[in-house]
Amino acid sequence: MKALIVDDERLARKELTTLLDQHKDIEIVGEAANVDEALSQITKLNPELIFLDIQMPGESGFDLLEKLEKVPDVIFTTAYDEFAIKAFDVNALDYLLKPIQPDRLGAAINKIRKENTTDKALNRETLANDDQVFVKDGDRCWFVKLSDVRLFESDGNYIKVYFGTNKPMIHKSLNALDERLDSRHFFRASRKHIINLAWVENIDTWFNGGLLVQLKGGEKIEVSRRQAARFKERMSL
Repeated sequence: MKALIVDDERLARKELTTLLDQHKDIEIVGEAANVDEALSQITKLNPELIFLDIQMPGESGFDLLEKLEKVPDVIFTTAYDEFAIKAFDVNALDYLLKPIQPDRLGAAINKIRKENTTDKALNRETLANDDQVFVKDGDRCWFVKLSDVRLFESDGNYIKVYFGTNKPMIHKSLNALDERLDSRHFFRASRKHIINLAWVENIDTWFNGGLLVQLKGGEKIEVSRRQAARFKERMSL
C-alpha cells in the first residue's frame, strides 16, 4: 500500500517512517511538510494512504482534505486530542496521538487492511444502473434498483443512500463505491457526494466556478469547480 507522510516536523516524519518499517505492506512513497507540498505529492504519487498531521504552519490537515476531490485513506497523527470528533467527520480511519505508540499504529494499519479486504471482496464487478442491491440499516432491509437511487452521501465512515423517502446508512467508503458504480450513470460530484445523472432536474452556476445541482428528490448538491467541467461535458450532447 503506497503511503504519504504529511507533517511539518522532520523528526516526526522520520520517527513515523521508522515505526512503519515493521509493516512491510506499507510503502512510504513520499513526504510533505505542508499542504502545498502534499497536494503536489498526491497528484504525482497517487498514494492510497496518508498519515496526516493536523496543525501545520499556514493551512491545516483539514484544509488539505477540503482541496481533494478523491480522498485516500487517512490516519491523522497529532499531538492534540481536541480534533478527534472532526477527524472522523471527514472519514478518517483512525486518529493517533503523538508520540505514536507502536501498538496503536499497528491497530490502525490492521483496520485499513480489514477495510481493503472487504472492499476488494465487494468490488468484483461493476454495478449497472438496472442492477438491484441489498441495503441493510439496523433491522430494516431493502432490495433496491440502482436506477431508483438518486444520491450517495458520505457521512463519517458511512454512506447515506437516498431512494424514495428512505435514507438508510451503510458502512462503506465512498471511494470504494465510486470505483464500482457505472460511470455512465453515476457522477462523483464532490468528495462527499455521488449523484445519479438521471435524477438531475436543474443546474445553476455557483461560487468559484462550481455548479449547484438540484435533484428530482429536492436535494441540492454542490459540484466543485474542478468537477464542474467534467460534469458539463457528461451532461452535454
